[in-house]
Amino acid sequence: MGGVSEGLGFSTRAIHAGERHDPATGAHNTPIYQTATFAFDSVEQKLAVQSGEHDGYVYTRMGNPTTSAIECKLADLEGAQSAVVAASGMAVIVAVFHAFAHPGSHIVVSNDIYESTQTFLHEKAPVFGIDVSAVDITDLDAIQQAIRPETVLIYTEFLANPSNRVSDIPSLGRIARDNDALLVVDNTFTSPYLFRPLEHGAHLSLHSASKYISGHGDALAGAIAGPKTLIDRVRHEVEILGSPISPFNSWLLLRGVKTLELRMERHCRNALELATFLDRQPEVEVVLYAGLESHPGHDIVKELTGGRYGGVLSFRMHGKTAQSNRFADALRLCAHAVHLGDVSTLVWPHREDLVRVSVGCENITDVIADFEQALEASSRG
Repeated sequence: MGGVSEGLGFSTRAIHAGERHDPATGAHNTPIYQTATFAFDSVEQKLAVQSGEHDGYVYTRMGNPTTSAIECKLADLEGAQSAVVAASGMAVIVAVFHAFAHPGSHIVVSNDIYESTQTFLHEKAPVFGIDVSAVDITDLDAIQQAIRPETVLIYTEFLANPSNRVSDIPSLGRIARDNDALLVVDNTFTSPYLFRPLEHGAHLSLHSASKYISGHGDALAGAIAGPKTLIDRVRHEVEILGSPISPFNSWLLLRGVKTLELRMERHCRNALELATFLDRQPEVEVVLYAGLESHPGHDIVKELTGGRYGGVLSFRMHGKTAQSNRFADALRLCAHAVHLGDVSTLVWPHREDLVRVSVGCENITDVIADFEQALEASSRG
């Protein structure tokens, strides 16, 4: 599975990698193999598949042809040997910690990560005897000081949710390798089109594939890519934890990812224009978007992504939570919703008085007009 399609462009690979016409029917699109189990013609054939001597499938919790297609495609797009998808982003995150941490292990994590990841580490890591150090991921000295002989993982988000704090992945990769630890990067905000962590020193790159990989707000999924030896361990955890993706959601990912390059270019262009607009508004205290030169991580992201900064920004209003809520209530075009990576612009008043915006693919003039009237309404009290 996986491997890079040499000489082919990103969009070509996003459309073609991992797929071929169906050998049974000639169907051009990969079918949804909506089945729980697979039949064998003989015990000999079954044993050959179970042993890995021949390709094949036994039970959808352990593999499915539709799922294999998206796994192969994502491995290709990440420049990885292998990938595995699961029922959600959290399913993959939990599988990673189960696969590589054990009683007595220590992991270093960013102190600015997705809330559900924080909750899992706070509630479940102690149960399994795993010690967690949360550090400012932008402080390389603090990270180095947090490392212990029993440290097995450094875990971070390239662009943090929702603050857009930037992780210096090449430097973190060097620290991880110098200390025999794995660097795991949540790359949800940028997708493999903008940034491929494995090319910059990470061991594993994961996504909430519900976001930009799907792109249409209609599928729950998680994905992780990396060396086959590491991915096989994560795959085993997905199997035994019972968190496989459904064939239908695998098919939705296959459909969605084909337009990833087109969508990401529009997301990035729209987000930069909206961030620039918000940065000039008197109601707004600060805009957090790496595309703005004022952002402390701007230069790192510019170098690593070629000057494209993703589709998610956050901002804080002078009136704090009360004004943020009035702003969200006043929106007419943009949805007040928690998701991100959708073709629609989604707005979510978040923790620490931040308003997170997942900028969609609409005409940006219409989005800005909606924000303008909502900002004005929020100031009226």
